[in-house]
Amino acid sequence: MRTVILLILGVHLAYGETHSLRYFYTAVSGDIDFPEFTAVGLVDEEQFMYFDSNTKKVEPKTEWIRQNEGADYWDRNTQKATGAHQTFRNNIQVAKERFNHSTGLHTLQLMYGCEWDDETGAKDAFNQYGYDGEDLINLNLKEKRYVSPVQEGFITQQNWNNNKGLIESMNNYLSIQCIEWLQKYLQYGKSSLEKTVSPQVSLLQKDSSSPVTCHATGFYPSGVTITWMKNGQDHHEDVDLGELLPNEDGTFQKTSTLRVTPDEWKNNEFSCVVEHQGETKTEDEIRTNNGDSVPIGIIIGVLAAIVQLIFFAVAGYVVYQKKKGFKPVRADDQHHHYCTSLTASDSSVENRKGLKSSNISNDDSIKSLTNPNSNLDHGYSSGPENDSHSGSDSGSVVFSDCGSDSSSADSNKALHNE
Repeated sequence: MRTVILLILGVHLAYGETHSLRYFYTAVSGDIDFPEFTAVGLVDEEQFMYFDSNTKKVEPKTEWIRQNEGADYWDRNTQKATGAHQTFRNNIQVAKERFNHSTGLHTLQLMYGCEWDDETGAKDAFNQYGYDGEDLINLNLKEKRYVSPVQEGFITQQNWNNNKGLIESMNNYLSIQCIEWLQKYLQYGKSSLEKTVSPQVSLLQKDSSSPVTCHATGFYPSGVTITWMKNGQDHHEDVDLGELLPNEDGTFQKTSTLRVTPDEWKNNEFSCVVEHQGETKTEDEIRTNNGDSVPIGIIIGVLAAIVQLIFFAVAGYVVYQKKKGFKPVRADDQHHHYCTSLTASDSSVENRKGLKSSNISNDDSIKSLTNPNSNLDHGYSSGPENDSHSGSDSGSVVFSDCGSDSSSADSNKALHNE
């Protein structure tokens, strides 16, 4: 007779915690009922700001940011996000051409930000672009250069690497200004961001021959570990770990699915182990769908959430389908390229198109992505923090045929909060 035991281990950390400030920009092209452009800001995985091309306004999503920043802050960021929208609208068309895509649903995404350990002071940063869920071009901060893992990004990589001023500006924002804004936001939301909510955990299975899903939801902060044990030993085979997903109430959910044969279930004891800060739950607090305690609708809901992850997270923002776990440089740092042909002194040059096939060359007529320098809330490609950096129309850059080495510092401006 098979047995499935669920354990939750309370882990009380006596050491420091790593905090993060991240921004996600997403442009969508195709027949879909979703804004053409969205921008989302998160502190420690909690969404605190949102912008989309339909509302055309940056809006607060938490009380702590609403209470600590006034109209100037939101007006400034709205202006920057509007500029980034125009840049991304053009850039996704460039990317589609580069990948020889003329129809269908496509996405261009930018993720940038920083991490800070409040005890050791250790810092990290990331700046990366993705196209259709795959890495397009990233900024390697240690080597101070852009790197593209795909042929389509090579031209952009070369152009951006020729612009040393852009790289230095981005490095300054990510390593200094971003950290300063992160620390400021942590003070704003101290009471909210330090809360702890334990997960509710369910074991879900459609029938005896189906995989078993261990589903943890409603927990905060986001750090949770879900593992499986077989007869008291760690078990890693045939396990599919789901992505971390945000719930609408600011908490999170995550799943881990175990696929084994009915015979294996009969002859072995499997345990799902969920580790999260907080109290220890006992077995009788765990819900299962072996009876009527968990309606089948929960299973359907979980599956639907997983499908949604491909494009849009529950909180309404897009994430990399392949995001590599947000290692400092979540998926690799991405950088943008700058070129003198861009119109707008404050324009940040986004990713340049890399040539597909063997046609790669240094032809100046080859289009490249423009780098959006108006960072929302911090000084990079879309944040309100370093507003002092963006004196002119930041984010108004448009795509143009260019390949020259431009060193204008204005192109490095991004949105920053003051």
